[in-house]
Amino acid sequence: MPTNKNAQLRYQILDRCFSDFLHKYTIDDLIDKVNEVLMDISGSQVSIRQIREDIKYMKDRVTYNAPIEAYPYEGRKCYYRYSDKNFSIFNNELSTEEVTSLRSTIDILSRFRGIPTNAWLEDVISNLEFRFGVRPNPENVVAFEQNEMQKGTEFLGELINSAINHQPLNIVYRTFTGNESTNIIHPYHIKQFNNRWFLIGLQEGEHANYITNKALDRIVKFTHANVPFIPNTEINFNDYFKDIIGVTLPKEYPEPEEIILQFDAARFPYITSKPIHASQIVEDEEKHIIKLKVRPNKELEARIFSFGNQVTVLKPMWLRKQMIEKLEDILKKYSTMQKDCNIEP
Repeated sequence: MPTNKNAQLRYQILDRCFSDFLHKYTIDDLIDKVNEVLMDISGSQVSIRQIREDIKYMKDRVTYNAPIEAYPYEGRKCYYRYSDKNFSIFNNELSTEEVTSLRSTIDILSRFRGIPTNAWLEDVISNLEFRFGVRPNPENVVAFEQNEMQKGTEFLGELINSAINHQPLNIVYRTFTGNESTNIIHPYHIKQFNNRWFLIGLQEGEHANYITNKALDRIVKFTHANVPFIPNTEINFNDYFKDIIGVTLPKEYPEPEEIILQFDAARFPYITSKPIHASQIVEDEEKHIIKLKVRPNKELEARIFSFGNQVTVLKPMWLRKQMIEKLEDILKKYSTMQKDCNIEP
């Protein structure tokens, strides 16, 4: 029997069944298990004759010498199982528990299927399904917040490849004010924050090169730059973002500062169950005060503003004053708008 891909897949599925001491697989069950996977992957099916030939092939001493035994079950039926619990025709195969975990992983990855920018996932998931003979749960039990209309995500796959393959890029970038510029970026890292993707890399400057981050939704287009790649020799991206919220690394705050925030009683349990930052600790539980140790940036301010009137900045004083000034500016704008609305036509 030629050991083609379908045959190898059948042996893997049967091996799983014979190694599973929690279930009793009759010949009909084995056919169903194999056909279930084959139909999904190749659209083919096998007969009872094929399964019996597979069992014979696996038991042959020249091939796998598998200790497959038939045990009486429910009258004239029998189920098939290895007599040796530790046997597997694939020594590097996963255990039943590991297959269960892998199935959960495939299920999570499958939530991203069907999105044009994630077409590369099809190959990854299909290879996992084929290699291990497992499929995602047909029920939709996992959901992720994702914006399929988000601009720039169509660049994601190629930017990741450019970072992996050390390919410098000419990037045309448009700021929020509409200004466009073209720069050479040496891509190092891709990060997601607040449902947006960012490219972090070394930007070539007129006087000096510097690390920058570019929001993918502001990238107009990019091409390969015909310059030598400047490798990342200084930044460990496992630690690069540990002192900040978001992706903006503020030059004016090179060291983390203690940020003391006081929340109202309704918001405090939410904050303690879902910390703002990994450095967060409860300073005073009765007064609902927490402490962060981060480098202040615009993402921190935005996060504080997102809590509205449920939070007060206690320290540092400069940040408290800055928040007060911005709140006064907001109030002024609303007051002006209210006066305009009260004007009779």
